[in-house]
Amino acid sequence: MNIEFASKLNAFGKARTPFFFVIDYAAKQFEVFALDAVPSGILYQLESQSNACNLFTCNDVSWIKTPPSKEHYFAQCDAVIEAIKAGNTYLLNLTAPTKVEFSGSLETLFYTANAPFKLCYHEHFVCFSPERFVKLEDNQISTYPMKGTIDASIPNAEEMILSDEKEKAEHVMVVDLLRNDLSMVSREVRVERFRYVEMIQAGTKELLHVSSKITGKLDENWHENVGTIIAKLLPAGSISGTPKRSSVEIIERLEGYDRGYFTGVFGVYDGESLDSAVMIRFLEKTEEGCVFKSGGGITLLSDAQKEYDELCDKVYIPVF
Repeated sequence: MNIEFASKLNAFGKARTPFFFVIDYAAKQFEVFALDAVPSGILYQLESQSNACNLFTCNDVSWIKTPPSKEHYFAQCDAVIEAIKAGNTYLLNLTAPTKVEFSGSLETLFYTANAPFKLCYHEHFVCFSPERFVKLEDNQISTYPMKGTIDASIPNAEEMILSDEKEKAEHVMVVDLLRNDLSMVSREVRVERFRYVEMIQAGTKELLHVSSKITGKLDENWHENVGTIIAKLLPAGSISGTPKRSSVEIIERLEGYDRGYFTGVFGVYDGESLDSAVMIRFLEKTEEGCVFKSGGGITLLSDAQKEYDELCDKVYIPVF
């Protein structure tokens, strides 16, 4: 747990001071600001909170994508399967960077993208995430794991994704992981909704995502422990794996690149409630050019070609 991050959030929460926070996947880099002091280079939008201008005119976005090496990705999948057979993981979120030629500003992408959770960070990266991390409200914590993706144009797509044994097993495992995670910070944890389907615009196509809702009860003094609660839950279960610790070690060994803020979390506390999102659908400017980072869950039943196709399908701008 990042003690410095947790203590800063706890101090804001104890004073009921609204704040913004962002923390990377490895819980090493973070920024926390009082909500009225967020730098101009940071634009955020959550379902109920935003500091973005609503008068911005959206422009068409064009880019050229170079998918990652299929052979390399297949080899990584094989290595994950071997780790599963050895009992070191049961579900692992494997990600990869896709090179993108894009000459516009990330701020333009922020305003162009249609997503419930968005963040533009100093023209360094932009994310437009469909996935909430946790919401703390009315002495309750809720999380919404999203596992299972299919092209909505496929005939009987919803029936296919819900009946797919691999997708069901993956979803069950992440729900179980997050039930255990919430049990560390709350009581009376339960699954309120299990495997419901949502449609998301993915560039020129539509995707179906499968989600669940898990809740737990918080003590009334949760505000002064808000940072400790968030820190204990990192990294998010849906983008790491189960068991979490060994899965994270395997990810570090196999992925071969630095996730950075990708798959970290950001959020806003308004003095009464906190909302946050997992930073997926993520485009970053680097010294070598732009990269779009994406991934998916690997289980014993995974098919490498399907997983590769899903990774590539998630490289998109969800335009209005």
